[in-house]
Amino acid sequence: MYKEHFSLRELPFSIAPDPRYLYMSEQHREALAHLVYGVATDGGFVLLTGEVGAGKTTVCRCFLEQAPEHVNIAFILNPRVTVEELLASICDELGINRPEAAASNKSYIDRINHYLLDAHAKGKKTVLVIEEAQNLSPDVLEQVRLLTNLETNERKLLQIIMLGQPELRDLLSRPELRQLAQRITARRHLGPLSKKDVPAYVIHRLSVAGGRSSLFPAPVLRRLFRLSGGIPRIVNLLCDRALLGAYVQGKDRVDKTTLSKAAQEVFGEMQAIDNRKGIGWIAAGLAFIACCSAFAAAYYTRWNQHAPSAVQQAAVLPQAKQSIELDELRPPDGLSAGKSRETAYRALFDQWGLAFDPAGKEASCKKIGQKGMRCLDSLGNMGMIRRLNRPVVLKLYDREGQSYYIALTGLKDDTAVVHSGSRELRVSAGDMEKQWFGEYTVIWKAPPDYTREIRPGDRGQVVRWLGRRFSSLHGNDAPAWEGEVYDASLVRMVKKFQLSEGLAPDGVAGPHTIIRLDAAAQQGGPLLSSGKGAL
Repeated sequence: MYKEHFSLRELPFSIAPDPRYLYMSEQHREALAHLVYGVATDGGFVLLTGEVGAGKTTVCRCFLEQAPEHVNIAFILNPRVTVEELLASICDELGINRPEAAASNKSYIDRINHYLLDAHAKGKKTVLVIEEAQNLSPDVLEQVRLLTNLETNERKLLQIIMLGQPELRDLLSRPELRQLAQRITARRHLGPLSKKDVPAYVIHRLSVAGGRSSLFPAPVLRRLFRLSGGIPRIVNLLCDRALLGAYVQGKDRVDKTTLSKAAQEVFGEMQAIDNRKGIGWIAAGLAFIACCSAFAAAYYTRWNQHAPSAVQQAAVLPQAKQSIELDELRPPDGLSAGKSRETAYRALFDQWGLAFDPAGKEASCKKIGQKGMRCLDSLGNMGMIRRLNRPVVLKLYDREGQSYYIALTGLKDDTAVVHSGSRELRVSAGDMEKQWFGEYTVIWKAPPDYTREIRPGDRGQVVRWLGRRFSSLHGNDAPAWEGEVYDASLVRMVKKFQLSEGLAPDGVAGPHTIIRLDAAAQQGGPLLSSGKGAL
């Protein structure tokens, strides 16, 4: 959209944790040094905490990119797991064959220990990285601590890095977790960027993307600091929306008025935010608004409504008059958040013809794993949901800030079909976005023999599936792919597809790539575009 207008090579304010964009403030340099030091020591824990959007994940990704070849890394992204699920995830990440069905925790630990001993004998080091560690239950945390007991006579075999929000520090201060806390060899907390760091941060990101520092004049950067409170992710969201607004208005830089309008969109229905109150509001409600990139489409539409040139009108999201009367989206009457969650997930499972376990979402997702199906919890915006083209459960918030859940089962233009409680409604997608801050769950079907992301150099049935899926997607326009190895030609096809879908073109076929590939080839499963909202 605005990339060409401002002569940018790429979008500079994506919230993806790209290490190239890491601005090394003094505290970020110290955090990176703590990770390097912690892994250089023998065993124990490294703890990195910070507010949502402070840059923890980006610092960690920067560290991982610099990790030596002799370091093997297991990355746990979803910490809401049982002890058995954690051990199984570690096995998957390290390429360890899982024990047979009905395996005990001990059998998992025995296999992990065997792997660690073998790696140690080969001069390799193993690191376990756990994201969002504040969500670990006490019994899982205790198991994590016990993993550090795997050792030889000379050294520990496993180094653990835990990343989490400030609540993690409170969790580790509990008396029952004192043994774990005592094993932390390095800890660091990331706070907001300072008043002088915010301008440097913005200029750094613009420079990496090939942009001009003058896109944000000094007075605008001062206001940006006051609005964002120095939280990098909020800075990104505000700058992204502001550049979009400047582009639609035909301006060559962002001014204060454009930034203020962007802030109104990012912060929802707030009218005039007093600068100092804005900082307090952000600090108090940051977890609530951190993923509000979902507002991009709504913001883009509103700007275009006030810019009537032919080029701008062509870029506006469809605003055709509705042939049906739309319902007002509101929390389901008389249902708690927990109950609305259950009804939403039940509707999602119904879309796939799958039985929903009365024990709840977690049990249901585990059960469908026996059929090769998976549940994916992720963050995104409405553009991503449209490209996924699969039914999803969305977590929404009402005007009082209370959460509730809906199942989105149909989507076309600005009309969405949702299941809220016992009601099936047609609602405005734009109105729905105002209550949604990025959290969603989608069901997807894994390829045969899929145990982890499909990476270049992999072999076997899962690679044959990937190649044939591309052959199916391109039809007669491309020769059938019948190879056995995930080679350079297939990597090029995957990267090209990822780029067209707005995914990072890394050539690694993970859940998002597989979901979009299946949807694009219309291979099995319900599609949003063919749901009732598309009629």
